[in-house]
Amino acid sequence: MPTSTPQQATMDRVAKLPPYRVILHNDDVNTFDHVIRVVLRLTGLSTEEAVRVTLEAHHRGTALVLVTHRERAELFCEQFKSCQITTTCEPD
Repeated sequence: MPTSTPQQATMDRVAKLPPYRVILHNDDVNTFDHVIRVVLRLTGLSTEEAVRVTLEAHHRGTALVLVTHRERAELFCEQFKSCQITTTCEPD
């Protein structure tokens, strides 16, 4: 009978957590380049995805950056805040 490792057990618990959305908000302060650089640095998004998210926030007011569990979403929001970029997290 196979046994799971502690790392696998943790990953299984995380996968069962309720999903949260990290939402990027448009502002009139930050440049496109700054926002794109921060999105790239903080997330695993590609350059194309970071540009798409930034442009969507600019044109629509908000854009979905990613979906993850609550604690990680809140951490992303704090990291974006430290770069003077407004994000929020909400249940998916």
